[in-house]
Amino acid sequence: MSQPQYTTAQATALTNHDRKPIHIPGSIQPHGILVALSTQLEILQVSNNTQVYLCKAPEDLLGLPLSYLLEPQPVEIVKQCLVKKVGSANAFKVLINTLYGEIYFDAIAHRTEEAVILELEPTDSEFEVSFLNFHSFASEAIAKMQRTSNLGEFLHLVAQEVQKIIGFDRVMVYQFDESQAGSVVAEVKREDLSPYLGLHYPATDIPAQARELYTRCFLRFLPDLTAEPVKLVPTENPTTHQHLDLSYCLLRSFDWCCAEYHQNMGVKALLVISIIQEQKLWGLISCHHQTPKYISYEVRKMCEFLGQIVSSELAHKISNSEWDYKVKLKSLQSEFLESISQADNFIDALIKPEIRLLDLVSASGAAVCLDNEITLVGTTPNIHEVQALIEWTDTQVSDNLFSTDSLPKVYQKALIFKDTASGLLLLRISKIRRYYILWFRPEVIQTVHWAGNPQESMQAQPDGSYTLSPRKSFEQWQETVRLTSLPWKACELDSAIALNNAIVGIVLSKADELAKINLELERSNQELASFAYAASHDLKEPLRGIYNFSTVLLEDYAQVLDDDGIECLQTVVSLSVRMETLINALLRLSQLGQAQLRLQATDLNELLNQVIDIFRASRQDSGLVDIRIPRPLPTVLCDRVLVNEVFSNLLGNAFKYNDKAEQWVEIGYFSQEEAGEQRGRGA
Repeated sequence: MSQPQYTTAQATALTNHDRKPIHIPGSIQPHGILVALSTQLEILQVSNNTQVYLCKAPEDLLGLPLSYLLEPQPVEIVKQCLVKKVGSANAFKVLINTLYGEIYFDAIAHRTEEAVILELEPTDSEFEVSFLNFHSFASEAIAKMQRTSNLGEFLHLVAQEVQKIIGFDRVMVYQFDESQAGSVVAEVKREDLSPYLGLHYPATDIPAQARELYTRCFLRFLPDLTAEPVKLVPTENPTTHQHLDLSYCLLRSFDWCCAEYHQNMGVKALLVISIIQEQKLWGLISCHHQTPKYISYEVRKMCEFLGQIVSSELAHKISNSEWDYKVKLKSLQSEFLESISQADNFIDALIKPEIRLLDLVSASGAAVCLDNEITLVGTTPNIHEVQALIEWTDTQVSDNLFSTDSLPKVYQKALIFKDTASGLLLLRISKIRRYYILWFRPEVIQTVHWAGNPQESMQAQPDGSYTLSPRKSFEQWQETVRLTSLPWKACELDSAIALNNAIVGIVLSKADELAKINLELERSNQELASFAYAASHDLKEPLRGIYNFSTVLLEDYAQVLDDDGIECLQTVVSLSVRMETLINALLRLSQLGQAQLRLQATDLNELLNQVIDIFRASRQDSGLVDIRIPRPLPTVLCDRVLVNEVFSNLLGNAFKYNDKAEQWVEIGYFSQEEAGEQRGRGA
């Protein structure tokens, strides 16, 4: 929901107001007594109204043991607070003898960090409310609330049941939003009072420190907003020399601003019950009465208990109202993530079909950014606007998940495309690589009904500063809210986070698969290299026998052979030499990944002549082999064996795939200068 826009001076006033130490007012409300005790249960401070209730001046009580006021049994109950956690209370009835006679009090004791605090409220009843009475009083209301599944009906029923118990003129259920502003979502009232149902209130109406106290202390009761507070004597705790922390005190006095605010609404008595959801303040049951009205401690405890039941039941009601939508998101999520995990193309898996990516968070458009490649889906700003937005998020957004329902307010350039992207949900998949998914929502113009103009709370001072003052009017005031989209729900943000976690998991899984494949390839290459080495090594032995025996025949038996026989033996010798060269090359190739090239200055003419001789010897049955060399080849730095293979393969392929009637091959080269000239001519 929109919040009022404030100047720097106004924002400073709000900050100062939020810092007011309302938990240490140094005073209490006058309908009871407060006694602050040391850990030895000696009286350190008392409220300045003990004379009214106990017929004893504060000065007459300071420094005395608690046993001066109470009998041993209630003293022992107070002593038990010393071993409890801060804020835990013991409640009991106590009888105190005074000059007025015997007076019964509701006693509430609790421990703070520096003291034990005992609060005493006079009561007409000397009996504790039995569990059976308590149960019968509250069980019917609880049963009704549990039978109601609809959230709106449930909250209205809560207001009805609380109003039955306390009889106040107006009982409202007030819900906070993400900005800590709030609205009245249920109301039961006297017929002649103006309705507040549906009205909105700015966050300043319930400052941060008040919300924090409501989270710690579940019930706040102000029976008379016109009553003068009662000071503590002495003002500061004599042990710590600081104001006493009254955070958990039922009698804690109220801030003048709170009193004036409610009196401007015509309220004289106030009861507020906290509604806690997931350990956070979800809302308040706020009860107003037009005249001062006292409620007994027992009835207040019933209201507090009812508030705890409401807090417990609320989770189920909210779950029921959002369940269908969450189930839909979960189902879509599962289907989506499965398709991503099985896809070969990551982008295609994200955007095809495109509606899945949008439905995942109920967006109208999306942009997928993988490094410099951006893919747009649905209704979005144009590609240049998205690029500029990503540049902005790189410098301004540090979180992996960022959402806003009013992008133009934080990124001014978004005004241009507010119709398509007033709302932004950004998911940063990788900080190392530029991997983003951006979802967009269009502007939705809303009319917000405020309880009075929230800007009237700011009062300008002569020096140019501002103070926060209670509004005078709570008449309905309309505001048209622009540049905002529908807000992103918590379950939609969870859906985006789940997508991110799944993508990271899939990437890691793919990396594991790739690592396994690389390991298998490495093992296969090693096995292949071992085989090639073994095979090449074993081939050398029979080849050496062929060469040796052919040489023996030429040397010792040439006289019994004719010219054709001698030529054949010479060819066998040449081919065996060629074969040994090939085997050596195979051995070298099997070790290429493990050894460096053997570079040496090589005369290509000499190398080429050897290749041609062997080539011609192996193709004697094919007739004349015409190989032309227009000019001598240069001497180059190369691996002699491997270049030998290059020449052999080039020659073999040139003749093998030549279908011309006259077959010939020309071998030549270009210098660097000649190669440049050829490129310049387009050759």
